[in-house]
Amino acid sequence: MVIATTEQVSSGCIKITIQAGPSFFIRPFYLRRIKAELIVPGAVFDGEEEQDIIDAGFSYSAEIKAVDYLARAEQSRFGLSHKLSKKGFEKQYIECALDYLESVSYLSDARFSRAWLNVRRISHAEGRIRLAAELAARGIDRATASVAIDDFFAENSEEEQCRYALKKLMYHSFSADQIVQKLMHSGFSYKLVKEILYETEE
Repeated sequence: MVIATTEQVSSGCIKITIQAGPSFFIRPFYLRRIKAELIVPGAVFDGEEEQDIIDAGFSYSAEIKAVDYLARAEQSRFGLSHKLSKKGFEKQYIECALDYLESVSYLSDARFSRAWLNVRRISHAEGRIRLAAELAARGIDRATASVAIDDFFAENSEEEQCRYALKKLMYHSFSADQIVQKLMHSGFSYKLVKEILYETEE
């Protein structure tokens, strides 16, 4: 690989044109073997150094696609990795891109969790157990999910959520046992369900 021209662009990336080849972009963050300042017009790279530059280019391409998804909505790392994989990006480039996006706070599982919980609340009344399971299914680790759920219930009482879920069930002809099972299926603890039912009976 022979470097024909380089250009520093405003996003902190370098546009590289190679002799007898296309132009592409890299971000110095993605370079593992060489320093960005060595990539200058006339420089020649081969072997592992050439591959390092090529890998940086693919990682930047994965980053651009990831940013496109993030511009539409908050994403979890797990979910975004899956979407990029379906677009044909190799795992190593996906991981590099997502590491960078996390380092600059464009990607955050904590922020995704808070956003997901707030959207979920619009159409579902669910307890801590169910919400934790749903976040786990979206690749959110237990500690991150726990903090997000604590914050969520600090603003949205779990007791009120349970009362709301119970109120919706009362419109149907369910037995007391069925109501208990359905509320527990929605993630409310047996203790909380019994407390809310006792409160209603009173």
